Amino acid sequence: MNSALPNPQSPIPNPGPTDIVLRATKIAKTYQEGGLRAEVLREVDLAVRRGETVAIIGASGTGKSTLLHILGGLDQPTSGEVEVEGRTMSRLSDRARGELRNRSLGFVYQFHHLLPEFTAVENVCMPLLIRGAPIGEARERAVALLGRVGLSARLEHKPGELSGGERQRCAVARALVTRPACVLGDEPTGNLDEKNAAQVYDLMLELNREVGTALVLVTHDPRLAARADRILELSGGALGAAAGFQR
Repeated sequence: MNSALPNPQSPIPNPGPTDIVLRATKIAKTYQEGGLRAEVLREVDLAVRRGETVAIIGASGTGKSTLLHILGGLDQPTSGEVEVEGRTMSRLSDRARGELRNRSLGFVYQFHHLLPEFTAVENVCMPLLIRGAPIGEARERAVALLGRVGLSARLEHKPGELSGGERQRCAVARALVTRPACVLGDEPTGNLDEKNAAQVYDLMLELNREVGTALVLVTHDPRLAARADRILELSGGALGAAAGFQR
């Protein structure tokens, strides 16, 4: 009888290959400047299954944002591999990696990063247009999703004409309009008041259930983390189950 315990960093024991939408294997990240060497991440393993919600917590400066950028292909690890829907990021050209990000991943940041010169509907259309979708189809899908996030009356408003909560809801719609396999959120509610933060997170979880998109969210808010399927803590460069976290 095998008495070995499953690795707490893995989502499910012996997961089937089609269950996993995002996998990181032995991710390390080291910064070298002059004689100084800083090891931010060391042999981080993570597997995220379709439709799962994962919260990553940890003290400021522990490398949570660095890890999220590596998972999203926006930064390269010093060693280790990231696979998105079975494709290894490091084996792809820059163009193919960008296409994979556009098709399979969505991003939501603490600050919305909407393009200020474009309207809400144009911002949400953008990932579909980059993919090559017809303008009419892209607009139809963007309008429908903006309606789902309560912004039907704000379609033609530019970011500067929207409230903070509205801008972040627009950013969530933009992340989800392509129906990605996984959305990566870096403190997606960190710039909002308590009421708006709860509304935006409720929306992300609702769309997660409807679309089946996995969510990997970095957060300092224990109330939001407690609603995830799994809570992992990044400490000392290592990622593991959050010890002593009270739901």
